Amino acid sequence: MTEPKALKVGILGATGAVGEQMMIVLAERNFPVAELRLFGSARSAGTKLAFKGKEYVVEEASLERMKGLDLLLGAADNDVAKKFLPDAAKLGVTVVDNSSAFRLDPEVPLVIPEVNPEDVKWSKGLIANPNCATIIGLTAIAPLHRKAKVKRLIASTYQAVSGAGKGGIDELEAEVKAPAGTPAPCKVFPYPIAYNLIPQIGGFNDEGYTSEEMKMQNEGRKMLHDDNLLVSCTCVRVPIIRSHSEALTIEFENEISPEEARELLKDAPGVRLWDEPEEKHYPMPLLTSDQDLVYVGRIRRDLSAPKDVYNRSLVLFCCADQVRKGAATNAVQIAELVFGLS
Repeated sequence: MTEPKALKVGILGATGAVGEQMMIVLAERNFPVAELRLFGSARSAGTKLAFKGKEYVVEEASLERMKGLDLLLGAADNDVAKKFLPDAAKLGVTVVDNSSAFRLDPEVPLVIPEVNPEDVKWSKGLIANPNCATIIGLTAIAPLHRKAKVKRLIASTYQAVSGAGKGGIDELEAEVKAPAGTPAPCKVFPYPIAYNLIPQIGGFNDEGYTSEEMKMQNEGRKMLHDDNLLVSCTCVRVPIIRSHSEALTIEFENEISPEEARELLKDAPGVRLWDEPEEKHYPMPLLTSDQDLVYVGRIRRDLSAPKDVYNRSLVLFCCADQVRKGAATNAVQIAELVFGLS
């Protein structure tokens, strides 16, 4: 078998949680890296990071240094992504971006390899990585969608503090350690997160939904190629370090049973069926952290569904590591698709 061509790879935002995880995933998956260039802000320039036993120095991001790369993985904020990534793509670099800057751009594919791998074919050089909660939810329901077609989705997400970056983790840990009566200041979240839930992630729109909640509908419609998909989502920040969880109630166009759903999910790519409630086997953050599969369980009928909907409705619970599958791993999988490494 011919060895794949080694590639020149760059990471924009290399010192952040997702950027560092991208390096870990590249190494784990034996991605063929001939040269690695790490980019960050002026403040993080000079930072040393390890990859496969070798030390690399983070450079201040510049378009000049992005020239000649085969692949550039974006793990920076929207403003930085907009400043560099479209121009990098024009230079002939394949760009896979984890920010939300280009996700709804009609000229940019939005891809989950287990859901819509074919969309990489119409890329003009820039491909967007979806929102973490969208990746987890759609990976879980895609095999069911192919069988029965999702018509309506009600989602409640329980999102770990690491979804807000390292600052979210630091804030939770500081609050847990703070002496009684001396609460740590809230900098990342609007309220204390320790021993609490915050039903807001992002700003509110005129309908009372947050920006995070609208991503499930808007990104889901784009990747499932269905502008009529109906989604109502509630996103909640929870005092968990890692892995997002989601409770999904799904109405399909065609009939599907819990037994059929389990059979479809049993061998589905990117999924682990973990649905033996009598054995207390169901998805949880502690089970799913530091790995790449989306665990799916608690599959059952929707008892609230009207009679004509009952046989085409299901409820399930899924959980996955949002830093890995919800961000870094999905981006690397997209790159593998583009370069024929899957």
